[in-house]
Amino acid sequence: MRQSEAYRNNHYVPAWYQERFLRPHVQERKFKYLDLQPECFTDSKGRPHFRTTPRRWGPGLCFAQPDLYTTFLGAEISTEIEQKFFGEVDDRGKRAVEFWSDYQPLTVDRDALHELIRYMTLQKLRTPKGLDYIARQTRTSSRNEVLMHLQALQRFYGAIWMEAEWALVDATVSETKFIVSDHPVTVYNQGCFPGSRWCRDGDDPDPWLSGSFTFFPLSSERALILANTSWVRNPYGNPTKPRPNPNPMRSAVFKFTDVQTGRLLAEDEVIAMNFVIKSRALRYIAAEQEDWLYPERALQSTHWSKLGGGLLFMPDPREVTFSSEVIFGGFPDGRPAEVWDEYGRRPGQPSFSDEAQRDREWDTCQAFKGEFSRL
Repeated sequence: MRQSEAYRNNHYVPAWYQERFLRPHVQERKFKYLDLQPECFTDSKGRPHFRTTPRRWGPGLCFAQPDLYTTFLGAEISTEIEQKFFGEVDDRGKRAVEFWSDYQPLTVDRDALHELIRYMTLQKLRTPKGLDYIARQTRTSSRNEVLMHLQALQRFYGAIWMEAEWALVDATVSETKFIVSDHPVTVYNQGCFPGSRWCRDGDDPDPWLSGSFTFFPLSSERALILANTSWVRNPYGNPTKPRPNPNPMRSAVFKFTDVQTGRLLAEDEVIAMNFVIKSRALRYIAAEQEDWLYPERALQSTHWSKLGGGLLFMPDPREVTFSSEVIFGGFPDGRPAEVWDEYGRRPGQPSFSDEAQRDREWDTCQAFKGEFSRL
């Protein structure tokens, strides 16, 4: 096989990432791989059928598509995006995922932070669902142009995710483990149920909607949940309203001291999270065990806004600091101190350190902390 041919079968969910969902004791490294939109085939007697049972496939076969990242210019074929761009992205992303999957409180690694956000952004955009999103937003039907936009947007969600409340959750005590889908970076918003206008044509609710949670399984037993501060402070408002300062293309501040750890998920919580993963997948999901592929069978209710009592992805608000401004001191070269408020706004920007807004959020946040404690 020529070298160029070796890079034409493109994994939009990398095989190394898939391996993290097969536990070490599993000898046969294969998934139960389910097609949610099975094609019709005809048997030897001419009768039509749909393949409804999962295939037994390994990571080398799952979540891959020929020439997804190959560019064409006349007779010229280039595999540089797969070979060079995603080769470097996956190498750095793998190390970042490993760091956060094994994260110890108060450990600081800026490279692991930035590379995880970059990897998550590209993992969200590199899937068939993500590439279709780019095509619609940029109004182009050219796959070459879409791939150019993909590379330009590799830090697109950075500011929104850095300013979120981070919680690492654990499924070790649950018999059910996390599944993996063809769109692993999942956005859940209780106001954006499947079939709503935010989710039509394969769309996801935007991460910068106030009530949106970004959910990213790091392995079969570990996951990262990112919640917008505005929703943690006031979960009684409109979840589809944009959070303050929703512009993602800007600088932001992250505090390692605020990362929440230690939440052990109950069985029903893992199953509900798998239901969300399955609901937001485009076509394929995979799991170590077949029954994990059908979370809807084990849930008492699949009401979208009431999963987990409506608090499924919510961090513990009692551990969220009610911060206001972040100030970096003066620099050695004489530059003045830099100031951001909790939503990344700078002095002179509209609503910077909005006291009225902060007073309202203080009241609702205290009320929510009390409600959370009672629940």
